[in-house]
Amino acid sequence: MRFAARLEQAASRAVLVLVAVSSLLACSGDDADERSAQSDSPTTSAAPTPSGQVVFERLDPASDEADIYTVDLGGSNERELFHGPAQGPRWSPDGTEVSLFCCDDGMVAHFIDVATGELRTVPSPDPNLELFCGFSWSPDSERVTCEGFGVDDPDRNGIYSIRAADGGALTRITSIPGGDDIAGDYSPDGSRLVFVRFQDDLPVGLFVVNVDGSGLRRLTPRGMILDDSGFAGSWSPNGNTILIVARTGEADHKAIWTMDPDGGPPEQLAITPTCGGPSSAPGEFGCYSPSWSPDGGQIAFTRIRGERSDIYVTDPDGDTEKQLTFSTGQNGGPVWQPTD
Repeated sequence: MRFAARLEQAASRAVLVLVAVSSLLACSGDDADERSAQSDSPTTSAAPTPSGQVVFERLDPASDEADIYTVDLGGSNERELFHGPAQGPRWSPDGTEVSLFCCDDGMVAHFIDVATGELRTVPSPDPNLELFCGFSWSPDSERVTCEGFGVDDPDRNGIYSIRAADGGALTRITSIPGGDDIAGDYSPDGSRLVFVRFQDDLPVGLFVVNVDGSGLRRLTPRGMILDDSGFAGSWSPNGNTILIVARTGEADHKAIWTMDPDGGPPEQLAITPTCGGPSSAPGEFGCYSPSWSPDGGQIAFTRIRGERSDIYVTDPDGDTEKQLTFSTGQNGGPVWQPTD
């Protein structure tokens, strides 16, 4: 089950949420291979120190529960924003709130005020839908996307959006009867959405669609081995590139790739030290959950190495790298703080 049952107590349904640190270490065959690959820290190149913060998840191995933290891009001023269990933090474009999945309280959306730490919740707008909202924000901070399942009607499965302020104005974006669509980022102009589609609990491709549900188009080639933990794409601020996560083969680690949202073949990001090589080879690592900086000049991502996963920053060419977290826990799912 891809959605954490310990968070939503939804064990009766196999529902999908964002990449969580726990799922990073338990994804189809990468589990033992990733953790046994190497326990020493990789050598990193000197990268420029970007400004701002990222929000991310930290899994405590002792409790097997994740909390939400922020950290400066220089690697300092680490702060617990929300004591979990919680997953999938996403910063609002206006920088005032972080959406997350938490609390087992029947609410479809949860938001943390970044300044005060207060939790705000939104009730369900439709009792006939099971909704999990907060996967991505519209560029104007007015709406958030939801993973939706018909309570009694699987034809209602798909991506929806709601008004972030009060959960109103429920709008359907995609339809996948009996399947599962998980939203990634909005395009910078707010007109399109990238998402990943699952059938029979397996990812079948990344797609783009207009927010009114028209213009559906497949991005990834058939047969590409996508991240099965549900990462659904990070759209660059200039609108020209989408970051995805995939493997070149069943026996390989996961790597980060770039794609043109208007078509074209995927290209693997050449991160140094390498990501995505054979899981049996020493010195190879898995890289996950990439996120663009607001200016498009850097990419934050998660690297699994030995028993740990940490947050790193690299440039879009992948040839410089800076490590942000050094916890004995497992860190993942970084998302950049918006700029003013």
